[in-house]
Amino acid sequence: MKKTNDINNIPREKFTLVQENRRLSDQKFEDKPIGYFKDAWIRFRKNKGSIVAAIIILIIVLFSLAAPLLITSHSATFMDVYYAKKPSRDLLLSKIGISQGTTTRTFSEAGLVKAVGIGVAAEDRDGSGTLTVAEGLTSYYQPIRSIGEAVTYSEIKGAKPKTVYNDCTVENYLEVGFIYKSIEQAEYARIVAWQEETGIQVLYPLVQNNEYNMDASDANYWYKSKKGQPVTIKASGKAKTVAFSEDLVLEDNYKRDAEGNPVYYEYTGGGTHETAQFKVRVLYYNYYRYLNGAEPEYIFGTDSQGYDLALRLAGGIRLSLLLAICVSAINLTIGAIYGAIEGYYGGAVDLILERVSDILWGIPFIVTATLFQMHLAKKVGPIPSLLFAFVLTGWLSTAYRTRTQFYRFKGQEYVLAARTLGAKDWRIIWKHIFPNALGTIITSSVLVIPGVISSESMLSYLGIVKLGDAQTTSLGTLLSDAAPIWTNYPHLLLYPALVLALLMICFNLFGNGLRDAFNPSLRGVEE
Repeated sequence: MKKTNDINNIPREKFTLVQENRRLSDQKFEDKPIGYFKDAWIRFRKNKGSIVAAIIILIIVLFSLAAPLLITSHSATFMDVYYAKKPSRDLLLSKIGISQGTTTRTFSEAGLVKAVGIGVAAEDRDGSGTLTVAEGLTSYYQPIRSIGEAVTYSEIKGAKPKTVYNDCTVENYLEVGFIYKSIEQAEYARIVAWQEETGIQVLYPLVQNNEYNMDASDANYWYKSKKGQPVTIKASGKAKTVAFSEDLVLEDNYKRDAEGNPVYYEYTGGGTHETAQFKVRVLYYNYYRYLNGAEPEYIFGTDSQGYDLALRLAGGIRLSLLLAICVSAINLTIGAIYGAIEGYYGGAVDLILERVSDILWGIPFIVTATLFQMHLAKKVGPIPSLLFAFVLTGWLSTAYRTRTQFYRFKGQEYVLAARTLGAKDWRIIWKHIFPNALGTIITSSVLVIPGVISSESMLSYLGIVKLGDAQTTSLGTLLSDAAPIWTNYPHLLLYPALVLALLMICFNLFGNGLRDAFNPSLRGVEE
């Protein structure tokens, strides 16, 4: 009996292709394998915290490398004791009210007169002594930028009232004012020529050393005063104290010749025309410009000795990072080899090597570092001796982690298969087992870096390691120098502490991101 529903009996022309001339999908399927490091990068970039940490670390590294190239007016070894502990100052940023080199302070009346007097004397180039305080307040060299409210009070009942001026804004670089210098006659001639060429006054009249000079060593007491207060001299010879006011004209106490002209230099010794020593009084701000060819600019201010804090900070970052990376690389090499041998062979080999590790674990790091600094540093220097102290026991943690990972993976089927196929021990160790332990080992190595930076900073902060000369410094040394005076000069502590904190946090976040990225159990897993 013939079946009517037999599909073979249906004519071909009765069929219609539903998806003729159409694609089901434009998606392309690739079966190309993803490499180990590419797969790690794909996972690492999904960790936003680690990416941000890596960017911050990169910025800090770039700052440490670029700062010496961008700051060309002076080198990292340049020190100016007159500009020590000054706040940040940048001529470009100061135009928008940032980094002006100013602080806020309270002045007594005598102190305010002395500070304002710097601007008055700077404008009185010929020593006429006729300028008012108001005219001095408009001077470019005036350190007092604004005068706060005057408050009069009496500490003891019946005592003479005292007046103080609160919240006065002071430009710290101009506050240095005038200083006395001993220079050779040839140098004096060069300064005079530079003044004529640039129109910038450096040399100013000398001051008499008499009863009206409060401090003969302080060149800013150019006006007549008694007990710190400016005075006027009556015909009877008695001095009368003058109160601060903007219409005040300070009576100068300049040294003058027989004709009444101000004296700008005084011969103090020396034999020849070139080497004769002259005592001069200079406006230090302009003297700095004469010596260095530019106005003082320190983007982070200066440290307690007068070095550029930005350059010292950059040098400290470079030293800390270089030391930490070297320690991490050496510890990774020694620890990986030592731990791999322990974990792979086990048995008596592991037992003997573990006892050696136990002995080394018992050596206190701070004692080792101190002894190395006391004895080894005299021969090889403080930095190499510190490196030896870190390496002596620093590789033990890496060796322990590597040993643990080898015990975990050496019994896996793929290792047994490789051994069955005749693979040698070194191939099994480095080709089959070590890549699986790489994530943990790399993480531990990266996390060594903040540990080394922290330990080095601690040692230099305590003074165990001496890294505070003109050539080298560290973050710990900067913090140590700032510790006694940071309340008055907070910028000395703020910048190194901020950098150190960022390095600690960011390297830990970065290491955690690497740990997840190099974890082989997560390969191909979408988060």
